[in-house]
Amino acid sequence: MNDIAKQAHNGRVAAIIQIINQQMTDLGVRTRAVFTNNVLQLLCEAKNPESLDKSTIVTNIREILESISPRNIRRVRINSRILKEQQLLWLENITQDPENQLLWSEDIILKKPNIFKQCFKGSPSQNYTNNSPIFNNQPLIYQPEKRQFPLNLIVAVAVSLVLGLMGFFLYNELQFQLFNALQSNKKNNVEVSPSPVQPLSSKEQFTQGVKLATEAAAEGKVADTRQEWLEIAQKWQQAADYMAEVSPDFERYATAQNRAALYRRNQEQSQRKADELNN
Repeated sequence: MNDIAKQAHNGRVAAIIQIINQQMTDLGVRTRAVFTNNVLQLLCEAKNPESLDKSTIVTNIREILESISPRNIRRVRINSRILKEQQLLWLENITQDPENQLLWSEDIILKKPNIFKQCFKGSPSQNYTNNSPIFNNQPLIYQPEKRQFPLNLIVAVAVSLVLGLMGFFLYNELQFQLFNALQSNKKNNVEVSPSPVQPLSSKEQFTQGVKLATEAAAEGKVADTRQEWLEIAQKWQQAADYMAEVSPDFERYATAQNRAALYRRNQEQSQRKADELNN
């Protein structure tokens, strides 16, 4: 759980979704996610509309994400619909037809945990003009004869800065430890149906890549619509990603690298076929 929490804090979408699904199991809600255009797109699904109460879902997801504090993720769009079969291109579907696909959607902005930046945010009178710092329209130049900046004031500012930095790092560490403690406590006291996501070994990544490539090749023999070619292209891309993540000490590393390059070329060909059908 510590590893999953660290991955989620670092912004890994798969780890974020695992934590959200674990904490929303009691609501009967399943979530998926895609990070695109600096926005985390979340899809919440349930068997009935009653389980997808907007205020409940939005409040829970906001609290979970702000406790995780994922790096580089601030903008989130929460989408909601009745549970459907797995769709690889769900984001494209709801984007093209939101009125018929969704019950509701909500955009939220996560609070920034960086207290240091909030405390030391510059005021309009402290902006830089012509690369010269200005304070009350006077250059900040050391002029001992005018005694504009007494030594004790400089020392006080320096001490405050050091204490602020120490407080900032201590706050982040305590917040992360508290989150880990809450996760451990929940794991010990609540039965959670989804099993933890374990990192795949190089052998498993290689096997998964071969499996997806086999499926894509078989589907490519009968595909005749743009949607089918888009899904085939995505499978080739996923297969290439699995091969690219194989560790260099794996006995079939060279084969994996060659296949990663081949699968990417197949993905590009499938994408071109989809584009041709679109035209």
